[in-house]
Amino acid sequence: MAERSLPTISGDVPEAGIRWGRLIVWVAVIGLFGGLGWKMWQNNLDQVSSGAAPDFTLNTFDGQTLLLSELRGKVVVINFWASWCVPCRDEAPILEAAWREYRERDVVFIGVDYLDTETEARAYLAEFDITYPNGPDLRTLISTSYRIKGIPETFFVDAAGQMRDVFIGPINDTELRRRVEGLLSGDL
Repeated sequence: MAERSLPTISGDVPEAGIRWGRLIVWVAVIGLFGGLGWKMWQNNLDQVSSGAAPDFTLNTFDGQTLLLSELRGKVVVINFWASWCVPCRDEAPILEAAWREYRERDVVFIGVDYLDTETEARAYLAEFDITYPNGPDLRTLISTSYRIKGIPETFFVDAAGQMRDVFIGPINDTELRRRVEGLLSGDL
């Protein structure tokens, strides 16, 4: 019977073993990227951007309890943010300025703090002098019901409680005002 050679200490491995190892690595890489692509595609299908806005209760940092369904008759802008989110810092002054301008026109802004500490969130609100209602998304229940992809994200709800638009990423002044004006006029 022929004797089979075994790998030596120098690291020799039979050629068939190398081919199987490479095949396994390639299958794993393709599976990983295929799975990620499938998940991203599924998430895009699930994005909440129309229909009834998911109702939620938010306990604000200033001790109020806010229920979205109680805001029917008003346009609602819901912004998901976090103190550690750099793009959120860019849009914070824009959101606050719009809130101050539109609050007398039956427009309510709501900030939902995502995966943050209360101390950091309160410091962020103070830094940008944010005065519209803000509260933590405890156990990520609100962000889960809105199926957010990341932060910042801003959702636009009409006076009938219907979702009309979503903006993913830091919103600028022009885009924010266009959407709010569209909701107020019924054109969005």
